[in-house]
Amino acid sequence: MSSVRTLALGALMIVGVAGVSAAQSATTPPSRGSRSSQMQGRRAPGGGEFGRDLNLTDAQKAQIKTIRAKYQPQNEALRTQAKPFMDAARAARQKGDTAAARSSMEKARQVMQGGQSYRTQENAEIRAILTPAQQAKFDARQKAMAERGKGGHKGWGKKGKTAPAVK
Repeated sequence: MSSVRTLALGALMIVGVAGVSAAQSATTPPSRGSRSSQMQGRRAPGGGEFGRDLNLTDAQKAQIKTIRAKYQPQNEALRTQAKPFMDAARAARQKGDTAAARSSMEKARQVMQGGQSYRTQENAEIRAILTPAQQAKFDARQKAMAERGKGGHKGWGKKGKTAPAVK
């Protein structure tokens, strides 16, 4: 009987030590992070995440930061103009009114499309400071983003597909 107790006590000690060592581990599991940290990778000012795969030089990063700062007021103005439509679409989706949500999203999309000309100019200025190899990667990224944008949001509004039900 005492050998059974000894074995049980030994097993409990091993489990306890393993739990403590796992809790003190130096590595932490990856987390999704906050929304703001996720958004930084999309269009970080100064070429932070922007140039990660382009291997930008410090001079190129500084030039990109200047270009981005130049177009920042226009970007902010477009976002401000589109915000009421985005808010209306969100409210309509929460109420389950997919037709109103689609209509509001289309209006927001039209507002954002109005800024396409200066975005094209901004991208042309950025592209001009890149090497030919960097330009190829930049162009591939632009094409991928355009293709992703054509698909809409998870197929909502396409024939046969509807927005998920609101709980």
